[in-house]
Amino acid sequence: MRSWLLDGVPRETPGPHLPDGEDHRQHPWWMVMCLTGVDYFSTLGYQPGIAFLAAGVVSPVATLLLVALTLFGALPIYRRVAGESPYGQGSIAMLEKLLPRWGGKLFVLVLLGFVATDFVITITLSAADATAHALENPYAPAALHGERVTVTLVLIAALGAVFLAGFSEAIKIAVALVATYLALNLVVVVVAVQRVLTHTDLVIHWRHLLSAAHPEPLAVAGVALLVFPKLALGLSGFETGVAVMPLVRAPGGIAGRVRATRRLLTVAALIMSVFLIASSFATTVLIPARAFEPGGEANGRALAYLAHQYLGGAFGTVYDAATIAILWFAGASAMAGLLNIVPRYLPRYGMAPEWTRAPRPLVLVFVTVAFFITVWFRADVDAQGGAYATGVLVLILSAAVAVTISAWRRRGRAATIAFAAVTLVFAYTTVDNVIERPDGVRIASMFIIAIILFSLVSRATRSTELRVTDITFDAVARRFLAEAEVVRIIANEPDARDRAEYDAKDREQRDYHHLPDSEPLIFLEVTVPDASEFASELRVTGEERHGYRILRTESATVANAIAAVLLEVRDTTGRRPHVYFNWAEGNPVAAMLRYLVLGEGDIPPLTHEILRRRVPDPRERPQVHVA
Repeated sequence: MRSWLLDGVPRETPGPHLPDGEDHRQHPWWMVMCLTGVDYFSTLGYQPGIAFLAAGVVSPVATLLLVALTLFGALPIYRRVAGESPYGQGSIAMLEKLLPRWGGKLFVLVLLGFVATDFVITITLSAADATAHALENPYAPAALHGERVTVTLVLIAALGAVFLAGFSEAIKIAVALVATYLALNLVVVVVAVQRVLTHTDLVIHWRHLLSAAHPEPLAVAGVALLVFPKLALGLSGFETGVAVMPLVRAPGGIAGRVRATRRLLTVAALIMSVFLIASSFATTVLIPARAFEPGGEANGRALAYLAHQYLGGAFGTVYDAATIAILWFAGASAMAGLLNIVPRYLPRYGMAPEWTRAPRPLVLVFVTVAFFITVWFRADVDAQGGAYATGVLVLILSAAVAVTISAWRRRGRAATIAFAAVTLVFAYTTVDNVIERPDGVRIASMFIIAIILFSLVSRATRSTELRVTDITFDAVARRFLAEAEVVRIIANEPDARDRAEYDAKDREQRDYHHLPDSEPLIFLEVTVPDASEFASELRVTGEERHGYRILRTESATVANAIAAVLLEVRDTTGRRPHVYFNWAEGNPVAAMLRYLVLGEGDIPPLTHEILRRRVPDPRERPQVHVA
């Protein structure tokens, strides 16, 4: 069971991203587009209805605004994000560089909280929406009425089972669902548009209603701008499109992957834009306004209403089944995004166990969280809508900010101005959504707090891991070790690095540990450039200073680096090294906190504990001396 669960863990410890080609289960861009598209395209099931409820007869104009922002705002932004984060890190990786050390890590954790909000709520909301469509169907078994939560949990469990089987199986299902759903929608939209074109009186009636409600064109545009934030769910899918980049197979290495992903994003946006414009216009003109109201036949299912109305009950039932299936599987794109984003950050920060780099345990974790969210909200679609919109908009806003900063740093004035303008639009949309639906921020805050607490606990529990990915000695350091019959190392915290410092340390250790003056000693100095990093590559250099031999290196933590150097010395020389410390003064709890935050603290017992965990047999373990 353990072998099966941990299957898929990368063979190498990842740095900022996994090595290219580490994931061998890659697919053509159009297949990966279907995986992200199950979420993006599934919004056709409810987007026309949302647009009409928000804008009324202005719905087609508001949808045009949404499409314009999609093609000339979100799409250029994410095409640029794809170029700057080809390993699927998304805009998070771009923003991580803005803040150094712990500030950057905490900033990433906050963004991951919004990622979790967006992606997890996508899973639960889509499953709940599929359940609602299924139970509202006249052919649904009467025994299932009132079992909304149970049915939703079953759908989420089925989604998790697909991903436990593997990404390839999920992509195959996504391709079949997207192809079927888009084909059915094409039939419905073509028939609906054809009816509109052959019944010009319906268009004239709509224009009269529009003129009566808003006589001035500027008023129409103003209404469209005001209601636009309510339509922003039609922008979902871009972040997952970038997050699943590692699944894209393309010739030409990283550059080929970037080109293929940009093609994926562009084709998906164009397909969706055509469907949104046509469906919004057709449903506004053809469906009575009362049918869009809560409880109405077209509420949340405008295209399904047209399918039944103009293509008959049999076709309408098939359309309903396809809608239910794609809504259920819409969470697949979110699951794929989570499985690609989380392993690239939390394990690298030490803020999640190493097993979280394997997809199957993460699937079980995300399904469990989705279960909890579903039960908490009683599988209510409307109750989760605010959190979903907040997650989507915050991620798009963060991407817009990251791309604007990137363009400014590259001194692209025109690009900077254009991206800044788009950023302002998304900022307005996000703020408006938060003001109108503050529950989304509250839910996102719960995710953020949970992620930060879990991360800090994980960082503390993993503090005694070796945390060194690689270690090398230069020629001088190797010579020092080769010439020493017994390798005796003094752990020294460098200060002035003058003769007085080394003379005092040498005399102190010889007196405390009863070492004769003829015994050669080697100083080991570890400096901490960034304690927020979890794992380090050690480059040990040797130097002679004031007549003393000194090994120097940099690491995120002192104790882990000393332990790693001792083990490497043992393995390369075949001799057990000795290391000499003084007991630290002060409160041990404060020392532990300094170690967790600053990489320093009560070094001797921590070094011994790391060695003890790594080498259980004391006869093979490097010896630690403390006085």
